[in-house]
Amino acid sequence: MLTPWETPDYINYKETMEKFGIKPLDVDIKEFHLFRRKIILGHRDFDRILDAIKNKKEFAVVSGMMPSGKMHLGHKMVVDILKFYQNYTSNIYIPIADLEAYWARNIDFDKAKEIALNEYIVNYLALGLDPDKVNIYLQSKNEKVKDLALRLAKKTNFNEMRAIYGFSGETNIGHVFAPIVQVADILNPEFDNNLEVKKMPVLVPVGIDQDPHIRLTRDIAKRVKIIPPSSTYHRFMRGLLGGKMSSSKPETAIFLTDSPEVVKKKISKAKTGGRETLEEHKKYGGIPEECVIYELFMYHLILDDNELIEIYNRCRSGELTCGKCKKMAYERLIEFLKELKEKRDEVIDKAIEILSH
Repeated sequence: MLTPWETPDYINYKETMEKFGIKPLDVDIKEFHLFRRKIILGHRDFDRILDAIKNKKEFAVVSGMMPSGKMHLGHKMVVDILKFYQNYTSNIYIPIADLEAYWARNIDFDKAKEIALNEYIVNYLALGLDPDKVNIYLQSKNEKVKDLALRLAKKTNFNEMRAIYGFSGETNIGHVFAPIVQVADILNPEFDNNLEVKKMPVLVPVGIDQDPHIRLTRDIAKRVKIIPPSSTYHRFMRGLLGGKMSSSKPETAIFLTDSPEVVKKKISKAKTGGRETLEEHKKYGGIPEECVIYELFMYHLILDDNELIEIYNRCRSGELTCGKCKKMAYERLIEFLKELKEKRDEVIDKAIEILSH
């Protein structure tokens, strides 16, 4: 079972999408590399959002954060997606799931707030999110969302929750209720402060592990006769060692606060698509599809498609060795992280102000 709290090391995207009715995404959006490179690969009702963009209609984007660990490059991808949409809408909602962190991860509210501020909000702003276009809030402090969750809870039952999430009889009731709060977060833009319905299409860009939330939300939206949220699904970056990237396993991820020394050590141990010996590599060529370093280039470090294709071909031919690739990745990461640190220092006061409301 694929749930927001239990993601396997390997996901067969085609099979999973077919199983749950997620449509393959084929759009011609050249200005954003995650679309061009098919990293965003599936959707539900994305046509509705494309129509809003094309005809300059109002729409909202919702993308929550779980304040449970350090922010890494896998999380950065979500910010890149939000930055793309802030070109077309000022209605970007970022709920901080401190209630879910408390119920599902046993993280107290003060700790969740500290993590949200120092690891997420400050990095979101430093990466380029416009604070005037985002609505960031703590679930536990948003009375509208909590009231909406209580009302929407009536539209589902434990059998449905168990079928979607696999809850057992020993699951604490808070954890069972957490997805209802997620539903309220997602549908929040469709209601005014008096909980009267507005006609506001909503997009939720997520990893495929979050689809249970999307399915539940769409079903409840239909039951209360409002627009079901649209969604897009992106591939996960693999961890540096080839398995899953996880904040709880530092060796698998590049954190946005890692020092140059730590980055160098992690990159040196990263899995590549190189052959066992240099002689074999030059003779048979590398396999960039199996290389985590190539993924770093594809997702984050190289936005020029021609440059990326050149690296791919040089790897395939055996001309480009893994050592050279790792050196290139290290140098680009260090430059990126240095600039990000400088920007974090510039936006920290704004981040504090956001959470003080």
